[in-house]
Amino acid sequence: MSLFDLLLSSLLVKALVTVVFLSLSSQMFFAKKKWDPKGKHVYVTGGSQGLGLALAKDLARKGASVSIVARTQSKLDAALKELESLRQSPAQAFRAFSFSLNTAGASAEALEAVCAANGGQVPDAVFACAGASRPMYLIDMTPGDFERGMTDGFWVQAWTAFAAAKEMARQNKKGKIILVSSTLGYMSFVGYSSYAPAKHALRGLAESLRSELLLYGIDVHIFFPPTMYTPGFDEENKTKPSITRKIESTDEGLTAEQAAAGLLTGVQRGDHHITADLITSLFRASTRGSAPRSNAFVDTVLDLVALIGVPIWRGSVDKQVIAYREEHKVYLESKGFFSASR
Repeated sequence: MSLFDLLLSSLLVKALVTVVFLSLSSQMFFAKKKWDPKGKHVYVTGGSQGLGLALAKDLARKGASVSIVARTQSKLDAALKELESLRQSPAQAFRAFSFSLNTAGASAEALEAVCAANGGQVPDAVFACAGASRPMYLIDMTPGDFERGMTDGFWVQAWTAFAAAKEMARQNKKGKIILVSSTLGYMSFVGYSSYAPAKHALRGLAESLRSELLLYGIDVHIFFPPTMYTPGFDEENKTKPSITRKIESTDEGLTAEQAAAGLLTGVQRGDHHITADLITSLFRASTRGSAPRSNAFVDTVLDLVALIGVPIWRGSVDKQVIAYREEHKVYLESKGFFSASR
């Protein structure tokens, strides 16, 4: 049973969720001026597919010039055609650059190329959407698998933020830097021991940068999407343990388009921690730390719901993992794990 199903079994929680919905509907009366991407230059990493491409298309529809970066040129070429079909104004520029972003040097070169194509000017907003996940049991990992989790989940975005923050500060650009974590940046469970640490690290980076970059008038946001049905999700499933699939199976997840819409709405609204589904919002409320609230009233209600719901969810997952012990023992024996470890 998913967290959502467990929570909605309580009449009290149903009432609280209704209050949250009504409060969200009323935010239009109190909201500050929204960020408008129209006429701005936006840089999107991982922009050839999945969340990055869906976001780039949303930005194009809203009148932004968009530069996308990814590794595969053929995918970039196809993505550019999609962006061109969404053009709103002759003034918009759509460009694609092929770079790997897993080192400081490559990330800096990618940003330099994007700036050079825009008259040397750093983008108004940088969305770091690149990344990958390879869920598996820790016992099946090589040291390289373990290290790759941090590279693909953290460094591929951190180096972009590193380069963008310095260039925005140097050019006195009052811009935006947006990182993409995961629901697993608030919590984790079996199968994600190489991925969740990277997503927790991105949260720490975002909160540090949010504070430090106030010195330069640069805004920092971080998005915590749930399961997203993208080409990356299909790759995850090739190595994902069966118990991990079972735990995730009752959660609906989001399409790339739904996630991109939630991300852009949060950035436009000015949220620091951005969530686009109820489950992740509950984890956000229960593990917010020193991050600013998105909405004081809504977050207070979510705190109350999470106080009840998160321990219920955790207990449910723990029971599923313990019940899986015997089946997992058979799996270990098939791999020769016990004899190899003696």
